[in-house]
Amino acid sequence: MASSSTFKTLFVLILLWILLPSGHQHHPLDPLTPSELAQIRTIVKGWNPGSTHNLTFQYVGLEEPDKPTILSWLLKHPTKTPSRQAFVIARVDKKTHEIIVDLSTHLVISDRIYTGYGYPLLTFEEQTAANALPLKYAPFIASISKRGLKLAEVVCESFSVGWFGERRRSKRVLKILCFYLDGTENLYVRPLEGITVVVDLDDMKITEYYDRFVVPVPKADGTEYQASKQKPPFGQRPKAITVVQPDGPGFKIDGHTVRWANWVFHLGFDIRAGPIISLASIYDIEKNTFRRVLYKGYVSEMFVPYMDPTEEWYYKTYFDAGEYGFGLCAVPLEPLTDCPANAVFMDGYFAGQDGKPIKISNVLCVFERYAGDVMWRHTETGIPGKVIREVRPEVSLVVRMVSTVGNYDYIVDWEFKQSGSIKAVVGLTGVLEVKGVTYTHTDQIKENVYGTLLAENTIAVYHDHFLSYHLDLDVDGDDNSFVKAKLQTTRVTDKSSPRTSYWTVVKETAKTESDARIQLGSDPAELLVVNPNKKTNVGNNVGYRLIPGSSAASLLSDDDYSQIRAAFTKYNVWVTPYNKSEKWVGGVYADQSRGDDTLAIWSQRDREIENKDIVLWYTLGFHHVPCQEDFPLMPTLSAGFELRPANFFESNPVLNTKPPKHVVWPNCTTKVQ
Repeated sequence: MASSSTFKTLFVLILLWILLPSGHQHHPLDPLTPSELAQIRTIVKGWNPGSTHNLTFQYVGLEEPDKPTILSWLLKHPTKTPSRQAFVIARVDKKTHEIIVDLSTHLVISDRIYTGYGYPLLTFEEQTAANALPLKYAPFIASISKRGLKLAEVVCESFSVGWFGERRRSKRVLKILCFYLDGTENLYVRPLEGITVVVDLDDMKITEYYDRFVVPVPKADGTEYQASKQKPPFGQRPKAITVVQPDGPGFKIDGHTVRWANWVFHLGFDIRAGPIISLASIYDIEKNTFRRVLYKGYVSEMFVPYMDPTEEWYYKTYFDAGEYGFGLCAVPLEPLTDCPANAVFMDGYFAGQDGKPIKISNVLCVFERYAGDVMWRHTETGIPGKVIREVRPEVSLVVRMVSTVGNYDYIVDWEFKQSGSIKAVVGLTGVLEVKGVTYTHTDQIKENVYGTLLAENTIAVYHDHFLSYHLDLDVDGDDNSFVKAKLQTTRVTDKSSPRTSYWTVVKETAKTESDARIQLGSDPAELLVVNPNKKTNVGNNVGYRLIPGSSAASLLSDDDYSQIRAAFTKYNVWVTPYNKSEKWVGGVYADQSRGDDTLAIWSQRDREIENKDIVLWYTLGFHHVPCQEDFPLMPTLSAGFELRPANFFESNPVLNTKPPKHVVWPNCTTKVQ
């Protein structure tokens, strides 16, 4: 591991690297290119791991160099990029292969057959094939006819099945549920309740079929959300508004390296995680160097359990990243709506089921945000004869992706501020997944329906959303500690003051992993990652503070099988020593996982974390009790967290920021009517 003096030299060299013209070589953290994906396909298919007539690529991603290798490369840059490797999860003859491909030697350098529980990421192709099966299946066609519905208006979707204590090894299966259009594109609000189809993905055939009961299909009236199909009356339209940067963007994208204001970071894309922020460093004017903040940050998993334990719903406990792929489900961003007029877009690439590269256009956007917010201000009226007013407008840089996982759209933002803060925000929107029922009014309900009646024959089931973030903070170096600064009430008992109480700060440094597990909402505390080897001029440890956002934790019992799989939601905060292999909090193989490879299991080792290279895991949680305003579409609900400097700088970096120039439009006036 590099020494403190080495890091000082490293940051000076990073500064020089940023200022030097860039070459054409890869950054070692760049995502795989289309040509590399094609090369990987050729290598794996030519290698022939057994019979390849049914070889499928379930996941292809960058096999990153070890962290010390990355830091060494930065120190010596520009030098030759470390060897490019790929990690491939493939299915061959109903077995899961973990394959590492070396792109420089064009060789498979390792292959391991995975024999544990759980299955890899689902592909679009196999879901599409499975969804088509019921439409040609005689019992299903009969069920549609029995309900008096039109088969041509039926659409089917795939749902992961979870795990509920089965001891024998299950097959790789999905459950298929179907919906009815006929007057609306909002398919999820018109479920065909009572019908369940089970499909074996390896054999691609229906293995089980159930038609248990018939309830009315919710009405199509009032569910169409397309603007072009809406009818009067309409709400008042806002006046025209836009964001204009006449001098062009204030940031620069060189390959996948983004430079803006006092920040530099690497922006990657992965079909499981989506956007990956790496090597985020901030320029310290006083020290005349870049200082490291975040080695790597990304969404590690998203757990979405529904609270209906009945036969048709109990298994709906989704791992959106590990089962469906948070990046795989990313959608092209729409200019002027998903992202403002000043946004710059980046494409993403992934390997399809056959290994061929597939492009997602405009999968990420980067833009400077100014919405009239204030970064800092003060009006001084205490000086006789003077009024001093100072304002610094808030201009920040945003990286955005939208992932549509079934009925939900997740808007994922990483926001960088000139004050040194990094904010992670997620917005939840889309349409609700609902249950068809016989009820048309709440007065008819005499039992637990596990949700809210939103419209006739329509129940929206209670559910949760938990997003777990991997945050490898390297605060001014990689030997860090986690500090819980408790706010403790203290009584004044010696009559030394008219006060009888005050609160003070009691700091506790976590020694091992068990010391760092935190359920937020109980005791007030400041949560900090500090560098115990670096101090400010007045003696404080440099650090960054976690400011939590929506901090809901799981309410499921510890012995619930869904909670066993998602045990990382028991605490909002975990801290572990850095381990390259510990990337996915719900395990590498989330589909039908059994909870034996999760953050909760890794952390049972109770490893030492004081003055170590540590990773902070933060779980953002929402409990969703649907209401009628969520129907037939859901306005965006947003929450996030902030990583904020805490004694990192000698003084506030905002002091020397300059506001953007005002844009003066010729021949235009603003007049209040």
